[in-house]
Amino acid sequence: MHHLKIGDQFTSELIVEERHTAAAFGSGNLFVFSTPMMIGLMENAALKCAEAGLEEAFSTVGTHVDVKHMAATPMGQKVTATAELIEIDDKKLLFKVEAYDEVEKIGEGLHGRYIIHAEKFLKRVNQKAENK
Repeated sequence: MHHLKIGDQFTSELIVEERHTAAAFGSGNLFVFSTPMMIGLMENAALKCAEAGLEEAFSTVGTHVDVKHMAATPMGQKVTATAELIEIDDKKLLFKVEAYDEVEKIGEGLHGRYIIHAEKFLKRVNQKAENK
């Protein structure tokens, strides 16, 4: 089903624009890189890391986030998030995640993802939508 191994890594990056800020996101009042966007970039790195080792019919969904946001990043700076696969338990994956701006480390923590069969997963979600 997968070719994932401990130590697999992937890095995602972005340049902080106004839409990535706490003020735009609604998670704060300042025009600095928002915590939800940092977490999203970390999740993206973990997603891409997992997808590189999965067969096409499979994907992953985020199940757990435990991160610290340690420093503020102004607009215009590049943020880089890295995910490293540190644990595989059947379909459960655990990643160590870190984020840096151009000056310093801004975030770190753990992120859990779960391997799913994409078509079956979406079928269940659509049934849920129809049964509300």
